[in-house]
Amino acid sequence: MSGLSFVVDPEDGSAEAAARARRAERALREIQEANNLEQLEFDNEIDCSVLGDAAYKVTWDGAEKRVLVTAPDVQGLFVWPWGDDSSRLWRVASRYALGREEAEMLYGPLPGSAQTKRSEHTIVEVWTDTDFELWIDGAPFESRENPYGFIPFVIYPNVREPKQFWGVSDLVALKEPLRELNRAMSQLSLILELSGNPIAVLENVTEAQDIAVQPGAVWEIPEKARAYLLDLLQGGGVGLHVEFANLLLRTFHDLAEVPRSAFGETKHALSGVALQMELDPLLKKVERKRLIRGAAFRRRNEMALRILERYTTLRQGSLRPVSGQAARTEGFAPYRSRAVWGPVLPQDRSRLVEDEARLVAGGIHSRRTAAGLLDVADPDAEWERWREEETEMRNEK
Repeated sequence: MSGLSFVVDPEDGSAEAAARARRAERALREIQEANNLEQLEFDNEIDCSVLGDAAYKVTWDGAEKRVLVTAPDVQGLFVWPWGDDSSRLWRVASRYALGREEAEMLYGPLPGSAQTKRSEHTIVEVWTDTDFELWIDGAPFESRENPYGFIPFVIYPNVREPKQFWGVSDLVALKEPLRELNRAMSQLSLILELSGNPIAVLENVTEAQDIAVQPGAVWEIPEKARAYLLDLLQGGGVGLHVEFANLLLRTFHDLAEVPRSAFGETKHALSGVALQMELDPLLKKVERKRLIRGAAFRRRNEMALRILERYTTLRQGSLRPVSGQAARTEGFAPYRSRAVWGPVLPQDRSRLVEDEARLVAGGIHSRRTAAGLLDVADPDAEWERWREEETEMRNEK
């Protein structure tokens, strides 16, 4: 998630398309700031890795006059996908609980609530592209047309199973190795505890009492009897337990696709390429997840722009509530955006800048291509700013 930003590319080379793209970028930034999406995305990513799935809900907040982005509990979502395409949904139901006061503040007096005096109510929202239904405590409460024209949920998996809608948690493959590691460490801990409290062994003794194992203790034993302390650490037994625990730890890292070097533990200094090869499993895992998250973020941004266009438009540098033709002519179509991800590993930017400068000077790369490879969020806007600066400098001369 580090270094994540969003860019809207112009639909074509016209000035109108460029202005529309800049408006959309600005709107997305305002939505991100208003909803604190950086924190929300981080929390949602943890939920997704643990639970196997995550979701965003994009709606219009009529009280605050802004787009509202939330992260509902995916455990309370129920979906109905199309039979021939499990990635497309025709109905989504969201179930959650509200306190009595909260429910009455949102929906007014509830039928039967005065008699039952429930402290908590079960709310179920049922969405399709055309209809919205609200159920409270198992009874229908409201039914109306869907104001958005689409289901305002983006549900995405952590890692998708083939031909399945729901994803898989990162913990599924790690449960058994972790349980075995816990057992191995418990056994090793018990051995070390017993070795610190030695066991007295008496041979050829039929009866014994008050045998104290302490410095200066004197034992009286019969003739031909033998007494000694049991050494649980002799013969390298502890080493076998430690080796087994290390084997389980290596298995854990392999299944998690997170090499030990990802925690900064390397046997020797590694160059950029060598470090990348060392961390290649983790890089591949991040790339797979970014493919899924990128599609989810594009859909979320599209919903936000469509809702914002429906209720507001950009006039004289500020967002104002409008409707009708004004919203359509000053909107954000075609609602496309793309995620720009930050590098996972530290980058030697000085070397990369030198290489791109030579490629641009040799006519192999354009400035826009070089800017994109250098992780510039918006190469086109950066190119325009460079041209403006060059024009100003020539005018000053």
